Amino acid sequence: MSDHAAISTDSVNDTDSIQMSLEAIYRLAEQESKVIRISEQSLHAAQEAVRQAKNNILPEVSIDLSGSYIGDAYLMSRGFSTNGMTEVILPGLGPQQVSNGRQPSPHWGNMLSVQATQVIYSGGALTAGVEMAKIGEQIAELDVRKNRQEVRFMLTGYYLDMVRLLNQLEVIDVHIALTQEVLQQMQAKERAGVVLHNDLTRYELQLKQLELTRIQLQDALSVIRHQLQTALHQPSNHIFMPDTAAVAQAYMQLENSLSELAWQNTAADKNITIRQAQAVSEMSEQQVRLTRAASIPTIAAVIKNELFGPYTTDLIPVNANVYAWFVGIGIHYDLGSAWKNHRAIRQSKAESEKSKTEVELVREQVNNQIHAAYVSFLTSFTEVDTNQKQVELADENYAVVEKRYNHDLALLTDLLDASGIKLQADMALVNAKVNLLYNYYKLRYLTHSL
Repeated sequence: MSDHAAISTDSVNDTDSIQMSLEAIYRLAEQESKVIRISEQSLHAAQEAVRQAKNNILPEVSIDLSGSYIGDAYLMSRGFSTNGMTEVILPGLGPQQVSNGRQPSPHWGNMLSVQATQVIYSGGALTAGVEMAKIGEQIAELDVRKNRQEVRFMLTGYYLDMVRLLNQLEVIDVHIALTQEVLQQMQAKERAGVVLHNDLTRYELQLKQLELTRIQLQDALSVIRHQLQTALHQPSNHIFMPDTAAVAQAYMQLENSLSELAWQNTAADKNITIRQAQAVSEMSEQQVRLTRAASIPTIAAVIKNELFGPYTTDLIPVNANVYAWFVGIGIHYDLGSAWKNHRAIRQSKAESEKSKTEVELVREQVNNQIHAAYVSFLTSFTEVDTNQKQVELADENYAVVEKRYNHDLALLTDLLDASGIKLQADMALVNAKVNLLYNYYKLRYLTHSL
Protein backbone atom coordinates (compact mmCIF):
# COMPACT_ATOMS: atom_id res chain seq x y z
CA MET A 1 0.00 0.00 0.00
CA SER A 2 0.95 3.63 -0.30
CA ASP A 3 3.39 4.90 2.34
CA HIS A 4 1.67 8.23 2.67
CA ALA A 5 -1.50 9.00 4.54
CA ALA A 6 -3.89 11.22 2.66
CA ILE A 7 -5.67 13.14 5.41
CA SER A 8 -8.79 15.12 4.72
CA THR A 9 -10.70 16.83 7.51
CA ASP A 10 -14.42 17.57 7.40
CA SER A 11 -15.79 19.22 10.50
CA VAL A 12 -19.28 18.01 11.16
CA ASN A 13 -20.42 18.34 14.77
CA ASP A 14 -16.76 18.64 15.88
CA THR A 15 -15.91 15.31 14.19
CA ASP A 16 -12.82 14.85 12.00
CA SER A 17 -12.88 12.31 9.18
CA ILE A 18 -9.31 11.09 8.64
CA GLN A 19 -8.40 8.95 5.66
CA MET A 20 -5.35 6.79 6.36
CA SER A 21 -3.51 3.92 4.73
CA LEU A 22 -2.50 0.82 6.68
CA GLU A 23 1.13 1.93 6.73
CA ALA A 24 0.12 5.26 8.25
CA ILE A 25 -1.84 3.42 10.94
CA TYR A 26 1.18 1.19 11.59
CA ARG A 27 3.36 4.27 12.11
CA LEU A 28 0.81 5.80 14.45
CA ALA A 29 0.72 2.55 16.44
CA GLU A 30 4.52 2.73 16.86
CA GLN A 31 4.04 6.00 18.73
CA GLU A 32 0.85 5.29 20.65
CA SER A 33 0.54 1.55 21.37
CA LYS A 34 1.07 0.77 25.07
CA VAL A 35 1.76 -2.88 24.22
CA ILE A 36 4.75 -1.87 22.10
CA ARG A 37 5.86 0.69 24.69
CA ILE A 38 5.85 -1.87 27.50
CA SER A 39 7.91 -4.33 25.45
CA GLU A 40 10.39 -1.55 24.61
CA GLN A 41 10.73 -0.81 28.33
CA SER A 42 11.41 -4.50 28.92
CA LEU A 43 14.08 -4.34 26.23
CA HIS A 44 15.70 -1.39 28.00
CA ALA A 45 15.78 -3.40 31.24
CA ALA A 46 17.37 -6.35 29.38
CA GLN A 47 20.04 -4.02 27.96
CA GLU A 48 20.85 -2.84 31.47
CA ALA A 49 21.09 -6.48 32.55
CA VAL A 50 23.79 -7.02 29.89
CA ARG A 51 25.77 -4.07 31.22
CA GLN A 52 25.41 -5.41 34.74
CA ALA A 53 26.62 -8.88 33.67
CA LYS A 54 29.67 -7.30 32.02
CA ASN A 55 30.36 -5.34 35.20
CA ASN A 56 30.66 -8.63 37.08
CA ILE A 57 33.88 -9.29 35.12
CA LEU A 58 35.46 -6.07 36.39
CA PRO A 59 37.56 -6.04 39.59
CA GLU A 60 35.73 -5.71 42.86
CA VAL A 61 37.09 -2.90 45.04
CA SER A 62 35.96 -2.38 48.60
CA ILE A 63 36.86 0.36 51.05
CA ASP A 64 36.23 0.15 54.79
CA LEU A 65 36.70 3.23 56.98
CA SER A 66 35.79 3.39 60.63
CA GLY A 67 36.48 5.34 63.81
CA SER A 68 36.01 3.92 67.29
CA TYR A 69 36.32 4.54 70.96
CA ILE A 70 38.33 1.82 72.74
CA GLY A 71 37.62 1.11 76.37
CA ASP A 72 40.25 -0.01 78.91
CA ALA A 73 41.16 -3.69 78.94
CA TYR A 74 41.01 -5.83 82.08
CA LEU A 75 43.52 -8.54 82.93
CA MET A 76 42.10 -11.43 84.95
CA SER A 77 43.45 -14.64 86.33
CA ARG A 78 42.30 -18.00 85.03
CA GLY A 79 39.86 -17.95 87.89
CA PHE A 80 38.45 -14.63 86.57
CA SER A 81 39.84 -12.63 89.48
CA THR A 82 41.10 -9.08 89.01
CA ASN A 83 43.27 -9.31 92.14
CA GLY A 84 46.84 -10.55 92.33
CA MET A 85 49.52 -10.79 89.67
CA THR A 86 49.82 -12.58 86.35
CA GLU A 87 53.05 -13.60 84.67
CA VAL A 88 53.30 -12.11 81.17
CA ILE A 89 56.09 -12.65 78.68
CA LEU A 90 57.01 -9.33 77.14
CA PRO A 91 59.19 -9.05 74.02
CA GLY A 92 62.82 -8.31 75.02
CA LEU A 93 62.05 -8.45 78.72
CA GLY A 94 61.08 -12.06 79.27
CA PRO A 95 58.60 -13.15 81.97
CA GLN A 96 57.23 -10.23 83.97
CA GLN A 97 54.70 -9.97 86.77
CA VAL A 98 51.76 -7.69 85.87
CA SER A 99 49.02 -6.62 88.22
CA ASN A 100 45.56 -7.87 87.34
CA GLY A 101 42.75 -5.37 86.86
CA ARG A 102 42.28 -2.45 84.54
CA GLN A 103 44.98 -1.95 81.91
CA PRO A 104 45.14 1.60 80.52
CA SER A 105 44.72 1.71 76.74
CA PRO A 106 44.55 4.32 73.96
CA HIS A 107 40.89 5.24 73.54
CA TRP A 108 40.55 6.57 69.96
CA GLY A 109 40.90 4.08 67.15
CA ASN A 110 40.78 4.30 63.38
CA MET A 111 40.80 1.80 60.51
CA LEU A 112 41.13 2.18 56.74
CA SER A 113 41.13 -0.90 54.53
CA VAL A 114 41.21 -1.04 50.71
CA GLN A 115 40.89 -4.39 48.96
CA ALA A 116 40.74 -5.20 45.23
CA THR A 117 39.77 -8.62 43.91
CA GLN A 118 39.93 -9.73 40.28
CA VAL A 119 38.51 -13.09 39.26
CA ILE A 120 41.05 -14.84 37.02
CA TYR A 121 39.19 -18.07 36.43
CA SER A 122 35.58 -18.95 37.27
CA GLY A 123 35.04 -22.07 35.20
CA GLY A 124 33.13 -20.05 32.60
CA ALA A 125 30.52 -18.74 35.04
CA LEU A 126 31.11 -15.05 34.31
CA THR A 127 31.22 -15.42 30.53
CA ALA A 128 28.15 -17.65 30.64
CA GLY A 129 26.38 -14.99 32.69
CA VAL A 130 27.22 -12.35 30.07
CA GLU A 131 26.07 -14.58 27.23
CA MET A 132 22.81 -15.37 29.01
CA ALA A 133 22.19 -11.66 29.54
CA LYS A 134 22.86 -11.01 25.85
CA ILE A 135 20.43 -13.76 24.88
CA GLY A 136 17.91 -12.23 27.28
CA GLU A 137 18.37 -8.93 25.47
CA GLN A 138 17.85 -10.71 22.14
CA ILE A 139 14.65 -12.32 23.43
CA ALA A 140 13.40 -8.93 24.67
CA GLU A 141 14.15 -7.39 21.29
CA LEU A 142 12.26 -10.22 19.60
CA ASP A 143 9.36 -9.58 21.98
CA VAL A 144 9.27 -5.97 20.78
CA ARG A 145 9.15 -7.13 17.17
CA LYS A 146 6.55 -9.80 17.90
CA ASN A 147 4.32 -7.37 19.78
CA ARG A 148 4.70 -4.93 16.91
CA GLN A 149 3.57 -7.63 14.47
CA GLU A 150 0.64 -8.64 16.68
CA VAL A 151 -0.49 -5.04 17.08
CA ARG A 152 -0.21 -4.48 13.34
CA PHE A 153 -2.19 -7.63 12.55
CA MET A 154 -4.88 -6.61 15.05
CA LEU A 155 -5.09 -3.17 13.44
CA THR A 156 -5.16 -4.80 10.00
CA GLY A 157 -8.21 -6.79 11.10
CA TYR A 158 -9.96 -3.59 12.25
CA TYR A 159 -8.98 -1.83 9.03
CA LEU A 160 -10.26 -4.59 6.74
CA ASP A 161 -13.46 -4.83 8.78
CA MET A 162 -14.00 -1.14 8.08
CA VAL A 163 -13.38 -1.73 4.37
CA ARG A 164 -15.85 -4.63 4.37
CA LEU A 165 -18.55 -2.70 6.26
CA LEU A 166 -18.17 0.43 4.13
CA ASN A 167 -18.41 -1.64 0.95
CA GLN A 168 -21.46 -3.44 2.31
CA LEU A 169 -23.03 -0.08 3.09
CA GLU A 170 -22.46 0.94 -0.51
CA VAL A 171 -24.17 -2.27 -1.66
CA ILE A 172 -27.10 -1.66 0.70
CA ASP A 173 -27.41 1.94 -0.52
CA VAL A 174 -27.56 0.73 -4.11
CA HIS A 175 -30.27 -1.82 -3.22
CA ILE A 176 -32.22 0.75 -1.21
CA ALA A 177 -32.17 3.10 -4.20
CA LEU A 178 -33.17 0.24 -6.50
CA THR A 179 -35.99 -0.80 -4.17
CA GLN A 180 -37.24 2.79 -3.87
CA GLU A 181 -37.26 3.09 -7.65
CA VAL A 182 -39.31 -0.11 -8.02
CA LEU A 183 -41.56 1.03 -5.19
CA GLN A 184 -42.27 4.32 -6.95
CA GLN A 185 -43.21 2.41 -10.10
CA MET A 186 -45.50 0.11 -8.10
CA GLN A 187 -47.17 3.08 -6.40
CA ALA A 188 -47.92 4.52 -9.82
CA LYS A 189 -49.35 1.16 -10.93
CA GLU A 190 -51.42 1.00 -7.74
CA ARG A 191 -52.96 4.37 -8.50
CA ALA A 192 -53.72 3.04 -11.95
CA GLY A 193 -55.33 -0.01 -10.37
CA VAL A 194 -52.85 -2.44 -11.93
CA VAL A 195 -51.08 -3.51 -8.71
CA LEU A 196 -52.69 -4.65 -5.51
CA HIS A 197 -51.88 -2.83 -2.27
CA ASN A 198 -50.72 -6.14 -0.80
CA ASP A 199 -47.92 -6.30 -3.39
CA LEU A 200 -46.90 -2.77 -2.49
CA THR A 201 -46.76 -3.70 1.22
CA ARG A 202 -44.42 -6.60 0.57
CA TYR A 203 -41.96 -4.33 -1.22
CA GLU A 204 -42.22 -1.75 1.56
CA LEU A 205 -41.30 -4.49 4.00
CA GLN A 206 -38.23 -5.26 1.91
CA LEU A 207 -37.26 -1.59 1.99
CA LYS A 208 -37.61 -1.51 5.77
CA GLN A 209 -35.47 -4.63 6.05
CA LEU A 210 -32.76 -3.02 3.92
CA GLU A 211 -32.89 0.13 6.04
CA LEU A 212 -32.57 -1.99 9.18
CA THR A 213 -29.58 -3.79 7.68
CA ARG A 214 -28.03 -0.42 6.93
CA ILE A 215 -28.44 0.68 10.56
CA GLN A 216 -26.89 -2.59 11.77
CA LEU A 217 -23.91 -2.10 9.46
CA GLN A 218 -23.46 1.48 10.68
CA ASP A 219 -23.54 0.29 14.29
CA ALA A 220 -20.96 -2.41 13.54
CA LEU A 221 -18.80 0.20 11.80
CA SER A 222 -19.07 2.47 14.85
CA VAL A 223 -17.87 -0.38 17.10
CA ILE A 224 -14.89 -1.15 14.85
CA ARG A 225 -13.91 2.51 14.67
CA HIS A 226 -14.07 2.82 18.44
CA GLN A 227 -11.84 -0.25 18.82
CA LEU A 228 -9.36 1.27 16.38
CA GLN A 229 -9.43 4.62 18.17
CA THR A 230 -8.85 2.88 21.51
CA ALA A 231 -5.97 0.79 20.16
CA LEU A 232 -4.31 3.92 18.76
CA HIS A 233 -5.25 6.10 21.77
CA GLN A 234 -6.86 8.71 19.54
CA PRO A 235 -9.66 11.15 20.43
CA SER A 236 -13.18 9.83 19.91
CA ASN A 237 -13.94 12.62 17.42
CA HIS A 238 -11.31 11.24 15.00
CA ILE A 239 -13.24 9.11 12.52
CA PHE A 240 -10.81 6.88 10.61
CA MET A 241 -11.57 6.12 6.98
CA PRO A 242 -9.67 3.58 4.84
CA ASP A 243 -7.55 4.92 2.02
CA THR A 244 -9.57 3.40 -0.82
CA ALA A 245 -6.85 4.09 -3.41
CA ALA A 246 -4.26 2.28 -1.29
CA VAL A 247 -6.65 -0.64 -0.70
CA ALA A 248 -7.33 -0.93 -4.42
CA GLN A 249 -3.60 -0.82 -5.18
CA ALA A 250 -2.90 -3.58 -2.64
CA TYR A 251 -5.71 -5.68 -4.11
CA MET A 252 -4.33 -5.33 -7.63
CA GLN A 253 -0.89 -6.52 -6.50
CA LEU A 254 -2.14 -9.77 -5.00
CA GLU A 255 -1.84 -11.61 -8.30
CA ASN A 256 1.94 -11.17 -8.09
CA SER A 257 2.17 -12.66 -4.63
CA LEU A 258 4.93 -15.09 -3.64
CA SER A 259 4.81 -18.85 -4.04
CA GLU A 260 4.35 -21.09 -1.01
CA LEU A 261 8.05 -22.01 -1.06
CA ALA A 262 8.97 -18.32 -0.93
CA TRP A 263 6.59 -17.77 2.01
CA GLN A 264 8.07 -20.80 3.81
CA ASN A 265 11.61 -19.52 3.26
CA THR A 266 10.62 -16.08 4.51
CA ALA A 267 9.10 -17.63 7.63
CA ALA A 268 12.23 -19.70 8.26
CA ASP A 269 14.29 -16.47 8.23
CA LYS A 270 11.92 -13.98 9.85
CA ASN A 271 9.36 -15.81 11.97
CA ILE A 272 9.93 -14.45 15.47
CA THR A 273 8.47 -17.47 17.26
CA ILE A 274 11.15 -19.66 15.68
CA ARG A 275 13.88 -17.18 16.55
CA GLN A 276 12.66 -16.94 20.13
CA ALA A 277 12.72 -20.73 20.47
CA GLN A 278 16.28 -20.72 19.11
CA ALA A 279 17.28 -18.04 21.61
CA VAL A 280 15.78 -20.04 24.49
CA SER A 281 17.75 -23.08 23.28
CA GLU A 282 20.96 -21.05 23.27
CA MET A 283 20.20 -19.80 26.77
CA SER A 284 19.70 -23.36 28.01
CA GLU A 285 23.15 -24.26 26.62
CA GLN A 286 24.66 -21.38 28.58
CA GLN A 287 22.78 -22.59 31.64
CA VAL A 288 24.61 -25.93 31.29
CA ARG A 289 27.93 -24.04 31.32
CA LEU A 290 26.82 -22.02 34.33
CA THR A 291 25.76 -25.13 36.25
CA ARG A 292 29.05 -26.88 35.49
CA ALA A 293 30.98 -23.84 36.70
CA ALA A 294 29.59 -24.41 40.21
CA SER A 295 31.72 -27.59 40.37
CA ILE A 296 34.92 -25.79 39.36
CA PRO A 297 37.19 -23.78 41.70
CA THR A 298 37.20 -20.01 41.38
CA ILE A 299 40.61 -18.33 41.28
CA ALA A 300 41.04 -14.64 42.03
CA ALA A 301 43.90 -12.19 42.52
CA VAL A 302 43.68 -10.15 45.73
CA ILE A 303 45.39 -6.88 46.69
CA LYS A 304 44.80 -5.34 50.12
CA ASN A 305 46.04 -2.24 51.92
CA GLU A 306 45.25 -1.70 55.58
CA LEU A 307 45.94 1.21 57.93
CA PHE A 308 44.77 0.97 61.53
CA GLY A 309 45.59 2.17 65.01
CA PRO A 310 46.22 1.81 67.82
CA TYR A 311 47.81 -1.65 67.93
CA THR A 312 45.95 -3.51 70.65
CA THR A 313 46.65 -7.12 69.81
CA ASP A 314 49.32 -7.47 72.53
CA LEU A 315 48.67 -7.00 76.21
CA ILE A 316 50.46 -3.68 76.17
CA PRO A 317 48.73 -1.51 73.51
CA VAL A 318 50.84 0.58 71.16
CA ASN A 319 49.36 4.00 70.51
CA ALA A 320 50.43 4.18 66.85
CA ASN A 321 49.12 3.61 63.33
CA VAL A 322 50.09 0.36 61.60
CA TYR A 323 50.16 0.07 57.79
CA ALA A 324 50.28 -3.30 56.02
CA TRP A 325 49.57 -4.60 52.53
CA PHE A 326 49.62 -7.90 50.71
CA VAL A 327 49.15 -9.37 47.23
CA GLY A 328 47.98 -12.93 46.77
CA ILE A 329 45.93 -15.54 44.95
CA GLY A 330 42.69 -16.80 46.41
CA ILE A 331 41.02 -20.09 45.52
CA HIS A 332 37.43 -20.87 46.41
CA TYR A 333 35.94 -24.32 45.95
CA ASP A 334 32.65 -25.63 47.25
CA LEU A 335 33.49 -29.22 48.21
CA GLY A 336 29.80 -30.07 48.49
CA SER A 337 29.36 -29.46 44.76
CA ALA A 338 31.37 -32.62 44.08
CA TRP A 339 28.42 -34.77 45.16
CA LYS A 340 25.54 -32.30 44.91
CA ASN A 341 25.92 -30.55 41.56
CA HIS A 342 25.99 -33.53 39.19
CA ARG A 343 22.20 -33.84 39.32
CA ALA A 344 21.79 -30.13 38.58
CA ILE A 345 24.08 -30.60 35.55
CA ARG A 346 21.97 -33.52 34.35
CA GLN A 347 18.83 -31.44 34.76
CA SER A 348 20.25 -28.50 32.79
CA LYS A 349 21.39 -30.88 30.02
CA ALA A 350 17.90 -32.37 29.85
CA GLU A 351 16.40 -28.87 29.64
CA SER A 352 18.84 -28.05 26.83
CA GLU A 353 17.81 -31.13 24.85
CA LYS A 354 14.16 -30.29 25.44
CA SER A 355 14.64 -26.73 24.13
CA LYS A 356 16.29 -28.06 20.96
CA THR A 357 13.31 -30.35 20.37
CA GLU A 358 10.96 -27.40 20.95
CA VAL A 359 12.74 -25.46 18.20
CA GLU A 360 11.97 -28.26 15.74
CA LEU A 361 8.37 -28.40 16.98
CA VAL A 362 7.93 -24.65 16.46
CA ARG A 363 9.37 -24.98 12.94
CA GLU A 364 6.83 -27.69 12.14
CA GLN A 365 3.96 -25.64 13.56
CA VAL A 366 4.94 -22.55 11.58
CA ASN A 367 5.34 -24.66 8.42
CA ASN A 368 1.81 -26.03 8.87
CA GLN A 369 0.41 -22.58 9.58
CA ILE A 370 2.01 -21.15 6.44
CA HIS A 371 0.72 -24.04 4.33
CA ALA A 372 -2.83 -23.67 5.68
CA ALA A 373 -2.77 -19.89 5.21
CA TYR A 374 -1.41 -20.21 1.67
CA VAL A 375 -4.10 -22.74 0.72
CA SER A 376 -6.75 -20.36 2.09
CA PHE A 377 -5.11 -17.55 0.14
CA LEU A 378 -5.37 -19.49 -3.12
CA THR A 379 -8.93 -20.52 -2.32
CA SER A 380 -9.80 -16.85 -1.82
CA PHE A 381 -8.96 -16.15 -5.48
CA THR A 382 -11.42 -18.87 -6.51
CA GLU A 383 -14.04 -17.47 -4.17
CA VAL A 384 -13.65 -13.99 -5.65
CA ASP A 385 -13.90 -15.30 -9.21
CA THR A 386 -16.91 -17.45 -8.31
CA ASN A 387 -18.71 -14.63 -6.54
CA GLN A 388 -17.87 -12.23 -9.36
CA LYS A 389 -19.56 -14.62 -11.78
CA GLN A 390 -22.50 -15.00 -9.41
CA VAL A 391 -22.91 -11.22 -9.29
CA GLU A 392 -22.98 -11.08 -13.09
CA LEU A 393 -25.56 -13.88 -13.24
CA ALA A 394 -27.62 -12.30 -10.45
CA ASP A 395 -27.59 -8.95 -12.28
CA GLU A 396 -28.69 -10.62 -15.51
CA ASN A 397 -31.37 -12.59 -13.71
CA TYR A 398 -32.70 -9.48 -11.97
CA ALA A 399 -32.77 -7.52 -15.24
CA VAL A 400 -34.71 -10.32 -16.96
CA VAL A 401 -37.18 -10.80 -14.11
CA GLU A 402 -37.69 -7.05 -13.74
CA LYS A 403 -38.41 -6.75 -17.47
CA ARG A 404 -40.83 -9.68 -17.32
CA TYR A 405 -42.52 -8.22 -14.23
CA ASN A 406 -42.92 -4.83 -15.90
CA HIS A 407 -44.65 -6.66 -18.77
CA ASP A 408 -46.82 -8.67 -16.36
CA LEU A 409 -45.06 -11.88 -17.29
CA ALA A 410 -43.63 -12.57 -13.79
CA LEU A 411 -44.98 -12.47 -10.28
CA LEU A 412 -43.92 -10.09 -7.54
CA THR A 413 -42.42 -13.01 -5.63
CA ASP A 414 -40.16 -13.66 -8.62
CA LEU A 415 -38.93 -10.06 -8.51
CA LEU A 416 -38.41 -10.24 -4.73
CA ASP A 417 -36.47 -13.50 -5.09
CA ALA A 418 -34.31 -12.01 -7.84
CA SER A 419 -33.64 -8.93 -5.68
CA GLY A 420 -32.68 -11.12 -2.70
CA ILE A 421 -30.34 -13.23 -4.86
CA LYS A 422 -28.71 -10.08 -6.22
CA LEU A 423 -28.20 -8.67 -2.70
CA GLN A 424 -26.77 -11.95 -1.47
CA ALA A 425 -24.37 -12.13 -4.42
CA ASP A 426 -23.22 -8.52 -3.99
CA MET A 427 -22.58 -9.04 -0.27
CA ALA A 428 -20.75 -12.31 -0.89
CA LEU A 429 -18.46 -10.61 -3.41
CA VAL A 430 -17.58 -7.87 -0.91
CA ASN A 431 -16.78 -10.48 1.73
CA ALA A 432 -14.72 -12.57 -0.69
CA LYS A 433 -12.57 -9.60 -1.74
CA VAL A 434 -11.91 -8.57 1.86
CA ASN A 435 -11.17 -12.19 2.82
CA LEU A 436 -8.61 -12.33 0.03
CA LEU A 437 -6.86 -9.28 1.46
CA TYR A 438 -7.10 -10.69 4.97
CA ASN A 439 -5.52 -14.03 3.95
CA TYR A 440 -2.69 -12.13 2.27
CA TYR A 441 -1.99 -10.09 5.39
CA LYS A 442 -2.26 -13.25 7.49
CA LEU A 443 0.58 -14.74 5.44
CA ARG A 444 2.61 -11.62 6.07
CA TYR A 445 1.80 -11.85 9.78
CA LEU A 446 2.82 -15.51 10.01
CA THR A 447 6.11 -14.67 8.30
CA HIS A 448 6.36 -11.57 10.55
CA SER A 449 6.87 -9.29 7.57
CA LEU A 450 4.03 -6.84 8.21
